[in-house]
Amino acid sequence: MRRNLIFLVILLMGSLTTPLLHGQGIEELFRNKHAGIFEKKITQERKPAPLPNPREADVTWSKTVWRLIDMREKMNQQFYFPTREIQGRLNLINILLKGIKDQSITAFDAPIMDENEFSTPITYDQVKAQFGATTKTIQRRNFENGQMEDVSVKDTMHTEDVKQFIIKELWFFDKQKSTLQVRILGICPIRLYYRDEDVNQEQLLRKKLFWVWYPEIRKLLAKNETLNTRNGARNYSFDDLFLIRYFDGYIIKEENVYDNRSILQYASDEYASKESDRIKNSIFNYEQDLWEY
Repeated sequence: MRRNLIFLVILLMGSLTTPLLHGQGIEELFRNKHAGIFEKKITQERKPAPLPNPREADVTWSKTVWRLIDMREKMNQQFYFPTREIQGRLNLINILLKGIKDQSITAFDAPIMDENEFSTPITYDQVKAQFGATTKTIQRRNFENGQMEDVSVKDTMHTEDVKQFIIKELWFFDKQKSTLQVRILGICPIRLYYRDEDVNQEQLLRKKLFWVWYPEIRKLLAKNETLNTRNGARNYSFDDLFLIRYFDGYIIKEENVYDNRSILQYASDEYASKESDRIKNSIFNYEQDLWEY
């Protein structure tokens, strides 16, 4: 009995030290909560779920809308947090910036009018300029010789200021499957900030940073996951969240004959909210009105 107990202790000690024997250091053990137990490969090998492409003849109705997602709302906070990398997890804006920097996805200029969101590609440096993160030349005293010298200082991108984003959606009815379906076409992060001279923070500014083409970024989103508070072993990817529409937002514009004007151009306050609900209900009611009960 005593011999079996000693053998069991040696076996357990060997299993605990296995990651170190394979070159996995102490830093890796603390950085990855799964290290020492199992190697997590599903996330790195995950691919976006394929979506069927309907025939043009089968699409009998469609409508394009723009929806605003506020990440300060509780249901949308999985897109905002974590604001810094934690156990390999990043928030939505940092994932997009990383993909743009690595040139695995393309960023497009965000025009004032949204009819051509994906026409003008921009570089990573241009994206940084949208954040106001430019290289500035300032004068700083050299303490060795007492002379004033020009020094280049790089501003940091305040990604925590990105608290909203716009998604462009295409809703359509597929008569072949008799279902109302939706496809996300693009995402545009929005930065909320105050000017440096606005010490009292009286005027909040909103700035659209860039657009990304959603079908292109799906592979990147599928390889990055969010925290599942109910089961950490089965986390959702960002592509999963968009696919199952696990977010909340409201419509700010629909395609129309008036140069695709936004709701705020002809309604305000509670009337704008009612107009947003009217557009949402018109999409839902289209499918309901096709059936008889």
